[in-house]
Amino acid sequence: MRPAYVTQEGLEDFIDRAFKEDLGDGDHSSLASISADAVKSAYLIMKEDGVIAGMELAPLIFSRLDREMTIERLVKDGDHVKTGDVILRLHGKVRAILGGERLLLNCMQRMSGIATKTAQLTELISGTGAKLLDTRKTTPNMRMLEKWAVVIGGGVNHRYGLYDMIMLKDNHNDFAGGITASVNATKKYLSETGRNLKIEVETRNLEEVQEALAVGGVDRIMLDNMSPKEMTAAVQHVAGRSETEASGGITEKTIRSVAETGVDYISVGALTHSIKSLDISLKAE
Repeated sequence: MRPAYVTQEGLEDFIDRAFKEDLGDGDHSSLASISADAVKSAYLIMKEDGVIAGMELAPLIFSRLDREMTIERLVKDGDHVKTGDVILRLHGKVRAILGGERLLLNCMQRMSGIATKTAQLTELISGTGAKLLDTRKTTPNMRMLEKWAVVIGGGVNHRYGLYDMIMLKDNHNDFAGGITASVNATKKYLSETGRNLKIEVETRNLEEVQEALAVGGVDRIMLDNMSPKEMTAAVQHVAGRSETEASGGITEKTIRSVAETGVDYISVGALTHSIKSLDISLKAE
């Protein structure tokens, strides 16, 4: 279940930087108290119900510290787990278990929190045809894992960064002199640079929706901070001539009514910027 942006090189680079941050010149607590040849077992146990994510990281993390460590994954990414479930077992050098414990837990707890929230919101809009999107509101240097967790939870990734899609938000349009000027400048730029990028335009009212349609070449129209009534009117006016995306302060209480307006996508920044990590613990066997 790895999206294309989750590469082996990217994962290894992330783990390198994380160990440099955490281990420094050594885990002196373990070096002082645990003998180098001590070999024991440990397990991961769930302290909360939720959707698990990050299981694939365990062998990548612990193999750096103990190439002979055995790892038994008892669930897979995307599985629903319950409090008390043992999800993974380790057997290897104790120093390696302790050295990799916090990195694995930090990643899995956050990823599982994101996957759980994504699954909950996806269920709330089931049957409407709308798809749940993430945003760029991610933790610096954690975007790969956080967007991966959204996919594991059943959501869809929006653009990965500033380079793989054009998104003309209100500030772009205001600085450029309006939607028409902004879109026309963008089409000229894409033509001159030979880039083939989709164009999305943010709109704040029906008049701006009409302008985005009139200028042409817009692949998706964002309906930002509109009421369900306004969104319904906008979707009906667009009439399939462009994809539509709802955005702006959407919550568990409002997401169903937003989905029922007929929008194609609903983007929720809270999937990654305001998530509660799922509680997971590592215990000595």
